[in-house]
Amino acid sequence: MLLTVLDLAGIAVFAASGALAAVRARLDTFGVVVLGMTTALGGGIIRDVLLGIHPPATLRDWRYLLVPVVTSLLVFWLHPQVARLRRGVLLADAVGLGLFTVSGTATALAHGVPTYTACLIGMTAGIGGGALRDVLLREIPMVLRKEIYALAALAGGVVVVVGDQLRLPGAPVAIAGAVLIVTIRVLALWRRWNAPVARGIGT
Repeated sequence: MLLTVLDLAGIAVFAASGALAAVRARLDTFGVVVLGMTTALGGGIIRDVLLGIHPPATLRDWRYLLVPVVTSLLVFWLHPQVARLRRGVLLADAVGLGLFTVSGTATALAHGVPTYTACLIGMTAGIGGGALRDVLLREIPMVLRKEIYALAALAGGVVVVVGDQLRLPGAPVAIAGAVLIVTIRVLALWRRWNAPVARGIGT
């Protein structure tokens, strides 16, 4: 039940992130829904494929399709009330990253994979949808830029794995992992923290 709730919450938030990015790119209604669904479902589908879950959960439960469609349409209709779309996109993306990473890590652990594999699958689930969104918008995926993104997801995944190893209650551990991811992302954006990049290229 917890994994389903985390999945649906992450789908809703990532759909909002994708839809807001589509609105900012001036896509039409169909484009907003497609980008919202791609952002929301991409990471989960990648996770399920890696874990050998066939068909992926998004194709077996109607809620996984309804939630991103409804969320994307709501964002399309209500976007004039969003004062600052860029901040909204970044915040929604950070929350979605947190929810999907902890959900993906917990799902991987439930399928008996090694702890390091669970961390990597959780990170992939968290960053997958956003990467697909950026590719469709013809942007360099955020995970490949200098902003701290994948490292934040990996840190949250480690929290979930450690909590599982210590046999701590799942819900508080998942919340702690998601909060850590969101906090790192927000602080990285606020304080302009960057991962190292190569210097001297083109000089």
